[in-house]
Amino acid sequence: MEKNIEVGQRGSELTEGIKNKKRLRRWVLFSRIKRRLMARYLWLVRGGIVFAAIGVLVVSIFLVKLLLGAMGVNRYIDVAKSFVFVSDEKIKILNNRTNILVLGKAGEGQVAPDLTDTMILVSVGKDDVEMISLPRDIWITGLRAKLNSTYYWGNQRQEGGGLVLAKSTVEEILGVPVHYGVVIDFGGFTQLIDELGGVEVVVEKGFTDEWFPVPGREADECDGDPEFKCRYETIVFEPGRQLMDGEMALKFVRSRHSDDLSEGTDFARSARQRQVIVAIQEKMMSRATWRSPRLLKRLWEMGLAMIETDMTEVEMATIARKMYDARERINSYLIPEELLVNPPLSARYDNLYVFVPARSVGEKSEDWSEVQRWMAETLK
Repeated sequence: MEKNIEVGQRGSELTEGIKNKKRLRRWVLFSRIKRRLMARYLWLVRGGIVFAAIGVLVVSIFLVKLLLGAMGVNRYIDVAKSFVFVSDEKIKILNNRTNILVLGKAGEGQVAPDLTDTMILVSVGKDDVEMISLPRDIWITGLRAKLNSTYYWGNQRQEGGGLVLAKSTVEEILGVPVHYGVVIDFGGFTQLIDELGGVEVVVEKGFTDEWFPVPGREADECDGDPEFKCRYETIVFEPGRQLMDGEMALKFVRSRHSDDLSEGTDFARSARQRQVIVAIQEKMMSRATWRSPRLLKRLWEMGLAMIETDMTEVEMATIARKMYDARERINSYLIPEELLVNPPLSARYDNLYVFVPARSVGEKSEDWSEVQRWMAETLK
């Protein structure tokens, strides 16, 4: 009897064990199925998130592109690409050099607004920039006028002819091609410098100019003063490094008289003009300037407003990048004084103060070969 009970208990336990094993198998099978379903579900969820993100990105790019196009900012993108990805194929170039004639005119409100008293050839090479200042008083026989009036006379002949005539004339003098021209209106010169926070200039030799013209008083009768002193002011520049705002820098480059005769010459003015332009270039190429997108955009807009040029914006951006890369290797020169002479006043030069090539003294035409040889050596 007891044996029968024991056998029955063992049978029940065995049966229960079998049931438990079946439950375990079902649970394991269910767990596997569940994990597979969860894995698929998670993949779908994650995939959905990824595709949603890509969709949002694509839509965002599309909308931004439409917005930029509507605002005309595509132009800025093309300019930015030209600055970042430099290609010589985008600019005119010969023997690895691009030459730009930079002219500075007085601008509206001045007695002679279209005379270009500042004339500098900027030659941009593979890893250097050479700047050659040209005296404004160089005599041009074909025009019977000075070099600084070529832009004016070119515009008188035809609309837009000022740059064409100025470039071709400088080509004849220096013997190198002038690929581009830029005319800077000094009316915006002061604003550009002020936007930069001023520029540092080293005044190598101090001077006083007691006859600096006051804008707007050119026709003032000065209450009968026979010397018309009210038309002028006295400006003083002490030697040493100075931070100049736009107004002071403009006076520094325009001054024509000096208590020291050496600072009243055309060569001295050219040297001062070169100093200020180099100071502007250094400030514009500084890290502080390039780290400020707002300032860069503002300078770009101001630059376009105050210049006339035959360069496209893409060409300007490409050349600007080449100059930025060569910012540590910028050299500036004046045509050596011994290559130019100041002949006595005569009817041949309309009794004007002029410069002619030294080889041309007593000759019927100007011979610029020595200047051209010096130029070729300078640009090697």
